[in-house]
Amino acid sequence: MSTQTETSTTAESAGSTESPQGAVTTVYQVAGMTCGHCEGAVSAEVSAIAGVDSVQAVAATGRVTVVSAAPLDDEAVRAAVDEAGYELTGRA
Repeated sequence: MSTQTETSTTAESAGSTESPQGAVTTVYQVAGMTCGHCEGAVSAEVSAIAGVDSVQAVAATGRVTVVSAAPLDDEAVRAAVDEAGYELTGRA
């Protein structure tokens, strides 16, 4: 009989967590998203940032979850959200 122990390393710093694989997950708060089109516009712009692996935008909560290879520059994320026509209000 073998026992598997799962170890999760979580480094929470101002809305970022690091997964065991080294990817960084950051949750941002975005104002102005109201529908699926809004989610798609924000996701498309943020996905274009170098190093971004995935983006999930949820209009109902205003939260945008970004998984990246390394921590992102918040100003780059702010510029991408602005380009999509919305306002990054900070990290969630």
